[in-house]
Amino acid sequence: QVQLVQSGGGFVQPGGSLTLSCAASGFTLDDYAIHWFRQAPGKEREGIACISKTDGSIHYVISVKGRFTISTSNAKNTMYLQMGSMNPEGTAVYYCAANRIGSCPAGTFDQDVWGQGTQVTVSS
Repeated sequence: QVQLVQSGGGFVQPGGSLTLSCAASGFTLDDYAIHWFRQAPGKEREGIACISKTDGSIHYVISVKGRFTISTSNAKNTMYLQMGSMNPEGTAVYYCAANRIGSCPAGTFDQDVWGQGTQVTVSS
């Protein structure tokens, strides 16, 4: 069964850090472009970070660049999102996703597999 299972998330204070994990099963992450999306209350789901399959390039949306880091572990077949200098605008449900075409950045309709989502709340 092809799936992504997320872990991590929860509450973090402004300025704090948090790491999300997303473990793949039934397929090899290295064969896909991987993405992290988030959806804040009342807003559309937006892509925030990705790694291209074709050339390994990494892209970040401007609002998280310099604060978030996307990475993978081939040994664990897992992707990560390290989030730093968190602010209240980071409160959202975070999703990992992967697409076989390998496009990065790519939209929600381009993704083949989704994680179940995990809530991150930034609050003092």
